Amino acid sequence: MIVDKIKKRNIPEKKKKVNIDIPVGKWVKCDSCKEIIYKEDLRKNFSICPHCGHYFRMHINKRLELILDKDTYKRFDFDIETNNPLGLEDYPKKLKSLREKTRIKEAVGCGIGKIHGEEVVICVMDSGFLMGSMGIVVGEKITYSVEQAIKRKLPLIIFAVSGGARMQEGIISLMQMAKTTAALTKLDKAGLLYISVLTDPTYGGVTASFASLGDIILAEPGAMIGFAGQRVIEQTIGESLPEGFQTAEFLLEHGFIDKIVERKELKDTIYKLIQFHKGGEN
Repeated sequence: MIVDKIKKRNIPEKKKKVNIDIPVGKWVKCDSCKEIIYKEDLRKNFSICPHCGHYFRMHINKRLELILDKDTYKRFDFDIETNNPLGLEDYPKKLKSLREKTRIKEAVGCGIGKIHGEEVVICVMDSGFLMGSMGIVVGEKITYSVEQAIKRKLPLIIFAVSGGARMQEGIISLMQMAKTTAALTKLDKAGLLYISVLTDPTYGGVTASFASLGDIILAEPGAMIGFAGQRVIEQTIGESLPEGFQTAEFLLEHGFIDKIVERKELKDTIYKLIQFHKGGEN
């Protein structure tokens, strides 16, 4: 029969699925070069991609660990919460969710610590909390920190990262620009040092207030810094803007910042600046 003459096809057996044991949450993808990086290797490299040098954003705790001497940080002991001035129903729920997710209470952490033995007042913003936006609490914490620096006669260090004023708090958030600026005016009159460190990204009302008022303004490589985004500016003025005009490198060239400092060198650089300032007082 013709059926007998038809050769049977050799159908290969299905390969068994191999279960590769890759721990969840142990790897991260670089937004720049798209390489997959082991998180522990990233941590050891100061949260900088070992393949392309891209700077990852840092959690408050990691930043404090990088900048301050071990076990010297003392957080300012005051807890305040926004009164939700616009009465938004979902806003308090979002804040509660973010606190659980990020393990921080607000977009800035403030306290006192030591840098190679030199005591400083330090504020560190975190982009993971509503993109580091400045509302009532952030403005109050920054202002309180400035007042503590004046009271204790200590240098002030602020690490800025922000998308700008917090829109959920309306005009009250914009008032924090004037509030922090007024406090820094008192710091300046007291002859105390203020070092502002701009990280990626620093935008909006934060750039337009305390972030730009440092006696010395430092920035991390590649940080994006500005008031509004490039597209908004182009639509407003009807002009094309230079390529990369809001990068730290462009701003250094045009005199907006004083120095670009690699992350691993920030602690030593800040310490040297404090020493120079102390020497200038004698």
